Amino acid sequence: MVTDIDLLRAIERAPMRTARYADLRGLGTNVWRALDGLVEQGAVTRLAHGVYTVPPDGADGRTWKPTLEAAGHAVATARFGNRNAVLMGIGAARYWAAIPRAIGATTVAVPKAGQAPVELEHGGILHLIPRDLPKLHAGLERTELGDALVTTPAQTAYDLLMKPKQGGLPEAALAAAQDLRGQIRAADLAHVVELWGRANAPVRQMLRDLERNEAADG
Repeated sequence: MVTDIDLLRAIERAPMRTARYADLRGLGTNVWRALDGLVEQGAVTRLAHGVYTVPPDGADGRTWKPTLEAAGHAVATARFGNRNAVLMGIGAARYWAAIPRAIGATTVAVPKAGQAPVELEHGGILHLIPRDLPKLHAGLERTELGDALVTTPAQTAYDLLMKPKQGGLPEAALAAAQDLRGQIRAADLAHVVELWGRANAPVRQMLRDLERNEAADG
């Protein structure tokens, strides 16, 4: 029979302190029951159906709540593996504070298409967006569950302008892209456009605006 300590250590060792029941059940018998007990005690938090995390810094899982962005990224990482998920679009915009209010959805890039949205335990929907991950401009950023890949402000703005409907909040996406302008250099956005080989009218307009503002600033 699996012990609580075995389960806690296994989850803590997993990327972003998060693991799926499917990856834990081989530890012994009654894993599901043991996980339910740990959730009731506050030692473990359920992020989505069959996905669990150990709250950081000894927090009580009965009251601690992760951000939607960290929870979504952790769930995607548990499903696809370490460094195989990238917070993007409206999720990255929230990370970069370009969407100041709480929203009910987040977007994470993953290497496989055809993934259904995931309902998160503490509210909100995770949209798993198929992307060519190595092409994304992203870097490791700190979240409460550990380091996570997040698209840069330039890549984030590009994605929001190219496909504002991803995540189901097009108005928030377009507004966030404009709010990101103060964090973007024209050269960074131009590099993203060159990398992906295409740009729609809103992307081209933002690039022109950035170039004009930088020229005016000398």
